[in-house]
Amino acid sequence: MSWLAVVAVSVASWVLKLLGFLVPEAWVSGRRVSRMAALMPVGLLAGLVAVSTLATNTDVTVDARVAAVLAAAVALLLRAPFLVVLLVAAVVAASLRALGWAA
Repeated sequence: MSWLAVVAVSVASWVLKLLGFLVPEAWVSGRRVSRMAALMPVGLLAGLVAVSTLATNTDVTVDARVAAVLAAAVALLLRAPFLVVLLVAAVVAASLRALGWAA
């Protein structure tokens, strides 16, 4: 990666953050805006998990990652601690890969 690209993205990020500080408070103090701001991280994280789970380069792939995410979801529904959720997902993925069922 070119250093010029790194500097350009850094400057663009800084300018975007500066523009966020310059937005009038009346624009962002409404009830609807605060609800959207509270729910936006949930949607972004769900999208990130979906892409990380199902995408390999430009292909959609169903492999051990899908089973691991489903096992983690079940553990979360059972109110397991976060560390247990991670361990369940890791064990499911490793077991499926070891058995050769999902590469």
